Amino acid sequence: MKRVLIAEDERSIREFVVINLKRSGFEVVEAENGEQAIALYNEYSGDFDIALLDIMMPLVDGLEVCKYLRSKSSTLGIVILTAKTQEMDKVTGLLVGADDYITKPFSPSELMARIDAIYRRVTINKQLTRQSNEYSDLLTSGVFALNLRSRTLTKNNKPVELTQVEFQLMEYFFSNPDVALHRNEILKYVWGTSYYGDDKVVDVNIRRLRMKIEDTPSKPEHLTTIWGIGYKWIP
Repeated sequence: MKRVLIAEDERSIREFVVINLKRSGFEVVEAENGEQAIALYNEYSGDFDIALLDIMMPLVDGLEVCKYLRSKSSTLGIVILTAKTQEMDKVTGLLVGADDYITKPFSPSELMARIDAIYRRVTINKQLTRQSNEYSDLLTSGVFALNLRSRTLTKNNKPVELTQVEFQLMEYFFSNPDVALHRNEILKYVWGTSYYGDDKVVDVNIRRLRMKIEDTPSKPEHLTTIWGIGYKWIP
């Protein structure tokens, strides 16, 4: 069963989202504040595919919930709901572990396009994670090794914890070493051709990835910026 946790304190918005999710075949678990969202996540033992989190919630805000859920699961699809004026919160949300954001107000078609894209990615990653590692598909690049079966990354034989988006970014870069990849190319590969958002989501996720893999994130040696184009992976 496709299960989504939605945490939104505005009842009208929550009901709108729930109706559209249920129409698309999702089982929906509702929370009206961040504290309740965390409690429900634990009550269901983390058995969710996607979490939709409003940023401005009482008791515990959406960013703190996002950070908590990401610490519990690297495969959970996390989407934050923001207002147009919350530009910094969008960036912060992506940095603390969200996969995407949706700006209010949003249409049913935009909502479901985003949710369906993330659900497909979550499903693929879960299926690959469950597969046997007996015949491991390994991509190596310098001191890094990316295991496509177990969906893991190591640096100098030490594990690096990645979200599903970060893993797909690394897979794309490993498959295209020393190639200047345009932001739009990266966006299409990781987020899909039907993605509604802008390419800023790429930049924020690259920044988050650098914090995990680079010795000095402010002076990246591997994940470099190609000004006016995008990014290049240097082994």
